[in-house]
Amino acid sequence: MCIEKIDWDKVGDLVPVVTQDNTSNEVLMLAYMNKEALRLTLKTKKAHYYSRTRQSLWKKGETSGHIQDVKDILIDCDNDTILLKVDQHKVACHTGRKSCFFTNLETNEIIKTSIVNSSPNTIEELYKIICKRKNTNSANSYTAKLLQGKTNFMLKKILEEASEFTFAIKDDDKKEIIYEAADLIYHCLVVLASKDIAPSQINEELERRFEFSGIEEKKSRSK
Repeated sequence: MCIEKIDWDKVGDLVPVVTQDNTSNEVLMLAYMNKEALRLTLKTKKAHYYSRTRQSLWKKGETSGHIQDVKDILIDCDNDTILLKVDQHKVACHTGRKSCFFTNLETNEIIKTSIVNSSPNTIEELYKIICKRKNTNSANSYTAKLLQGKTNFMLKKILEEASEFTFAIKDDDKKEIIYEAADLIYHCLVVLASKDIAPSQINEELERRFEFSGIEEKKSRSK
């Protein structure tokens, strides 16, 4: 079998996969496959990967619709890395950008890449700004004051914002609902930053739930 061309003894259970746009040759993402993910990819010609975080198989674009049609599967000279050439539907990155590689390591600058709504993911960008405030002067930054203060101070603010958000809903005031929701999300992002939890990890958990939900729906329809 062609799967056995991979040097599994060297890579263990997971082989790294570089995914490349078949037309532009742009590198879209890096992921991993186990033997089952590779079998499914070969069989369906749709990219399947293995999530190290969730420790489960996942089909790219199963919930977002941003699937990858596989055009070619290449292995390197050491038989321990896969190059996947695909036709990407819309974008590869969960932030809405075409490629997952858009941040300069040395300068932390965001490289311009094509994105779904022609604007960066606000939550991701805000999270990065919040992280930068960890070591700034708390006298000049409310965010730094939250991050450098006691945990109870951050938790109190979340409770306050959640309460105001609830009252805005009760009053059926859409403008206030939007305003208070933004406040609540900001304070939640501050806590996530304090615990070094990225929004992408929340996205992964939501994707996992949607995948399970889709499975349950399919089961119910088949009865």
